Amino acid sequence: MALSPLVQTFVLHFGEMGGRWGVNRTVGQIYALLFLSDEPLNADQITESLGISRSNTSMGIKELEAWRLVRKRHIQGDRRDYFQTPDDIWQILRILAEERRKREIDPTLSLLRDTLMAEPANDLERHAQDRMRQMHDLIELLTGWAADVQKLDNESLGQLLALGAGVSRLLDVKNKITVFAQGKRRNRDPEEAA
Repeated sequence: MALSPLVQTFVLHFGEMGGRWGVNRTVGQIYALLFLSDEPLNADQITESLGISRSNTSMGIKELEAWRLVRKRHIQGDRRDYFQTPDDIWQILRILAEERRKREIDPTLSLLRDTLMAEPANDLERHAQDRMRQMHDLIELLTGWAADVQKLDNESLGQLLALGAGVSRLLDVKNKITVFAQGKRRNRDPEEAA
C-alpha cells in the first residue's frame, strides 16, 4: 500500500515529532497513518505502508493502545485485528491530556505532597519547601482548571479556545475596574472622616 506524497509528508513529520512528544519515530508514524486512514488498518497493512518490521508495528500498536489512542476493530470474515484512531478530534485531545497528566503531572504532584509533609531540617530546606509549595499550588490550580475543561462539550471547548486573547483583554478590563473602584474608595475615605 503506497502512500500518496501528501500522506507521506504528514506521516514522516509525525514520526519526527514523536521524539519530541515522548514516543519513538515509528509510534508517531503508525499513529499518523491510522489517523489519516479512512478505514481501519491491520498490522500487515501498516508494516507494508511504512516499510517497517512487523515487530516494530506490533510494539508501536501496543504503545498506542496503552495511550488509548488506537482501538482494535474486527472485520467480519477476517481473523486479523484492525486498528483505528477515534473519529472525534476533541476526544483525541482529551485522551492525550488525561494520559499526559497521569504519566507526567500526577507523579510530580505525589512527590511534591510527600516532600511538603516532611519537616524541614534547616533554613535551606524551608526555602526549598516554600518553592515546592508554590509549584504544587500552581500545578493543582492548572490540573483543576484542566479537569473542568475536560468536562466541556466539544462546542463549548471550541468556543473557549477561540476566545484566545479575548480572555486577557477581559482580565485587563476587570483589573482596570478594580483599580478604579479602589481609587474611588480611597478618595471617599478622607471625606467620610471629615
